[in-house]
Amino acid sequence: MTASQAVVRGRALGVDVGRARVGLAASDPDGLLATPVATLKRDARRGRDVAELVGHAVELDVVVVYVGLPRNLRGEHTASTQDAVDYAGAVAVALAGHGHAVPVRLVDERLTTVTAQTGLHRAGRTVRDSRDVIDQAAAVALLQDAVDVQRRTGAWAGIPVDPPEEEMAP
Repeated sequence: MTASQAVVRGRALGVDVGRARVGLAASDPDGLLATPVATLKRDARRGRDVAELVGHAVELDVVVVYVGLPRNLRGEHTASTQDAVDYAGAVAVALAGHGHAVPVRLVDERLTTVTAQTGLHRAGRTVRDSRDVIDQAAAVALLQDAVDVQRRTGAWAGIPVDPPEEEMAP
């Protein structure tokens, strides 16, 4: 086993950021399988959702957090792209401030919501009765993709998020 392969062992947290809700998923300790954790109500003003996310990350003792990066089908940025980047930065700052500084990485989330909706539809659920779990299912899809990349390559998936230095200062 190489040093980079040793780095990726442990639980990962997947985050699907939406305007109204944030879906969370976690991997098992071996980083093989993603499962739903929670749906948080988005609180852009007070940041309670970020604090709840940090609580889950600490409780699960995650070694990496993957935040979905929304892009269109051509891979271009969308109106939601900057929101996800900003959210990932806020998560990195909050984790570090809570003494649980772990890598926060942005991963392509194209089609994860569609994949989640399709899976829920196959399970007999409508979009209306799935609102409480659709964000978790999207987080599962993006996290599963990320842990599959980890397993194949032995390295973190996605691109790193570096919190702004001024936000890290005491």
